Amino acid sequence: MFERMSLQTDEDEHSIEMHLPYTAKAMESHKDEFTIVPVLVGALSETKEQEFGKLFSKYLADPCNLFVVSSDFCHWGQRFRYSYYDESQGEIYRSIEHLDKMGMSIIEQLDPVSFSNYLKKYHNTICGRHPIGVLLNAITELQKNGMNMSFSFLNYAQSSQCRNWQDSSVSYAAGALMVH
Repeated sequence: MFERMSLQTDEDEHSIEMHLPYTAKAMESHKDEFTIVPVLVGALSETKEQEFGKLFSKYLADPCNLFVVSSDFCHWGQRFRYSYYDESQGEIYRSIEHLDKMGMSIIEQLDPVSFSNYLKKYHNTICGRHPIGVLLNAITELQKNGMNMSFSFLNYAQSSQCRNWQDSSVSYAAGALMVH
């Protein structure tokens, strides 16, 4: 089900470089006791997200494994060619936050179908929508087998507060999946 990425794709991708310093610090007392297995998730169909979710579910169920799923949230502004704005939310940055928090709420519900429908409706520019879809489908698979989990977002921020059409920002959110 997997394919090797080209050297150019590997060099263009930067998400693992964002995580390695934190992982190294968090795991420094266990530095010789674990292996990192990076998986780059590209553009997938909903069916492929389900297939990969099912595949990864057995690894997600193993408490010896740690998954880090990375994604920015909304990329808003002309340079990103995305400018959804709900005037009822007030300033542009508040509309962006509302849009992101709708998606975050759906992720917290652990519902891959609703998350997919949200993306189709709003076209939010969430880079990691496909890895999130894979994770949600893995969780769904485990819930079918009686595993109880919950997801909560811990923090949310925007790179800047957009107030006019020339502004731009990227949103960031951090969350955690708990197994009960």
